Amino acid sequence: MTAPRILIYLLRRDLRFADNPVLHDISRSCELSHQPYTHLLPLYIFAAPQVEISGFLISESERSPYPEARSTTSGFWRCGPHRAKFLAESVWDLRRSLETAGSGLEIRTGLVGQIVKELIETYAENAKHGEVVGVWMTSEEGVEEQREERDVRKAAGAAGKDFKLWTDEKYYVDDRDVPCKTPRDLPDVFTSYRKQVEPLRDAPRRTLPVPKKLPPLPGFIPGQTAPFKTPSSLEETITWLIEPLEKDLGLPNPPKWPADATSAHPFVGGEHAGHERIKHLVETGNMTTYKDTRNGMLGLDFSTKLSAWLAIGCVTARQIHQYLLDFEDGHTDLGKGVQGYGKGENRGTAAVRFELLWRDYMRLCTRKFGHRLFRVEGFRNDKSTAWKYPDKDEDAQKKIMRFLEGTTGTGLIDASQRELFLTGYTSNRARQNVASFLAKHLGIDWRIGAEWYECLLIDYDLSSNWGNWQYTAGVGNDPRGEARVFNPVKQAFDYDPEGAYVKNWVEELRGLDDPQYVFQAWRTPVEARKDVKLEGVQWVEDPLKKIEFRISNHGGRGRKAPGKGGKAGGSRGGGGGGGGTSGTRGGNGGGYNRRGKAERTRGQGRMGTMDKAVWNGAVSAQ
Repeated sequence: MTAPRILIYLLRRDLRFADNPVLHDISRSCELSHQPYTHLLPLYIFAAPQVEISGFLISESERSPYPEARSTTSGFWRCGPHRAKFLAESVWDLRRSLETAGSGLEIRTGLVGQIVKELIETYAENAKHGEVVGVWMTSEEGVEEQREERDVRKAAGAAGKDFKLWTDEKYYVDDRDVPCKTPRDLPDVFTSYRKQVEPLRDAPRRTLPVPKKLPPLPGFIPGQTAPFKTPSSLEETITWLIEPLEKDLGLPNPPKWPADATSAHPFVGGEHAGHERIKHLVETGNMTTYKDTRNGMLGLDFSTKLSAWLAIGCVTARQIHQYLLDFEDGHTDLGKGVQGYGKGENRGTAAVRFELLWRDYMRLCTRKFGHRLFRVEGFRNDKSTAWKYPDKDEDAQKKIMRFLEGTTGTGLIDASQRELFLTGYTSNRARQNVASFLAKHLGIDWRIGAEWYECLLIDYDLSSNWGNWQYTAGVGNDPRGEARVFNPVKQAFDYDPEGAYVKNWVEELRGLDDPQYVFQAWRTPVEARKDVKLEGVQWVEDPLKKIEFRISNHGGRGRKAPGKGGKAGGSRGGGGGGGGTSGTRGGNGGGYNRRGKAERTRGQGRMGTMDKAVWNGAVSAQ
């Protein structure tokens, strides 16, 4: 009997069954009389540098061979509890979809290249059970992700196996249609790029169908290597991912859930949930009204909130585009009777496409600038700003802790930071203001904010997060650079005029009626502070920054700080390490770890230490 010929499909941020070019190609090969492979082994790896995996240890007496998955500058966990849960849900949702087509999904933990290498070697040692004939994976733009690709290519090449790196097709404009021959040709201003690909309605390629059939799993599959174990359920996976993260992420005074507050992002991960969300937005008319509501802050449907599914490839931008086309042209009954149905592109659907293209652009910037994505000087290589580094500035350390805990004394900032900590989400408008506050008003190393977002955001996306923090910090692709300064008090009056959002998350301010005091509690008269129990509260009496802006008694606006409120276009996307001692099941401290300026940047070999240890040298769309 001929031994199985096995193709390994390594999944990372392409966690979907439909519109998946790799699965589409594999499904079509099942119809051929002669197939280069007889069995398929889909594989997902929780990568040690990016997700803390010490919760997967066989026993509490074991120690992880890898450094803890912490960020480079600040020492925050790379993947906090909210995103860990969403990611696990997405992985298991895909597993169920693959099983319906006669396949499945193997879950592993460790280093991507090392695990693939071990699988190839184990099959070679047990030839009667099968032979790996190839390894396929989808390309990514990040520095770490490209190291993974090189490691897998090396492992496959050393064993004489086929290796194929597929084009990542989860974006709006297909790579083969991008109007730039080389990364250097990408314009440094988004508007210039947008004009090159317009009209946006005609830009995407068609989606690919759901695979009808896939080759079976091999009868023999090598298990997870020690000291780790494999989860047998979604619940187990979530528990093991969250277990090592210390309570409250190490914050001394973490935000507490306010009475009656609800999350604006209560969604679960996975392809099925992502498509249900898109259908809901079409059926309720929220795609049509998106242009007018996208700067909201409270509620479920003021923005699409599709970014979490887009970030890990549960849905693709062109699938969203196809839903919009069907609605605009009246091709299906979805949204029939809703304003705009069958009447072509409208303001709302055009705005959704605009935001999807912004995600594309941020990803292409990562391709162009590489490791500069993580440098404090940014894409611009701007060395003119005298950033405050907490390892050298004790006052900056204290300010950062208050920033993280949502006690800056500026209402909009504190509400956003508390919402983020408690739910894993905060709105696009809030993100812009938070980033500007840290970088422009406090002058603190913007990477600390980017790493906090990486830890907490459910919809964290490498390029969108880091590119947009650079943009708002004035070192990225904003043509106005340092001149764009968001005034969070003015912005609160513009987008939360009654203070409903701020009071929703900063419960201590609910006794105040005047928005001026809600947005700047330090302005509250002393007697009034006593009445609402704000007397003696540090962040009320000593805000990190007193920002000059008020509404006069006659309704006119008073003097404000330099800079304008800014227009949409700051932190549009999802929001992104390692180092430290070997991880144990319980971790060893969190919060702000004061790694500081001298730490190695992500672009200078975050995985280098691991390579040596293990390989021996080897939406928005919001």
